[in-house]
Amino acid sequence: MASKKLLEMLNEAIARELQVSIQYMWQHVQWSGVKGFAVQEELKKIAITEMKHAEKIAERLFYLGGIPTTKPNPIFVGKTLKQMIGQDIKDEANAIAMYKGIAEMAQKEGDVTTAFIFKEILEDEEEHHDTFTTMAEDIK
Repeated sequence: MASKKLLEMLNEAIARELQVSIQYMWQHVQWSGVKGFAVQEELKKIAITEMKHAEKIAERLFYLGGIPTTKPNPIFVGKTLKQMIGQDIKDEANAIAMYKGIAEMAQKEGDVTTAFIFKEILEDEEEHHDTFTTMAEDIK
């Protein structure tokens, strides 16, 4: 059975996934014009992926005997696209660090399934980080 600490970490991951899925969706609907047109669909696609991550983590947490949180971390929506994408880069970098830690802890506890799930999610988060970093290069 998973340690209490691992269950807490999974709930932190769910809160983070809920946060960014709402955050990115709000950014998606908020932006219009040329810059918005360039990023709207990508933000929407990433938001949906993040919600799927929340679901997958919640299912795993429930299987391990925990109760998944329904409360997202605080959402940040800036006043400019540059502020938004800058925050998105930070949020993805934090997720990468958090998910590496979860995968390592799960592996140490012999929970190869949770470790595998987070390694898969980690691939998406690294891709999201790369996408936002690339977007930021073109935003002034």
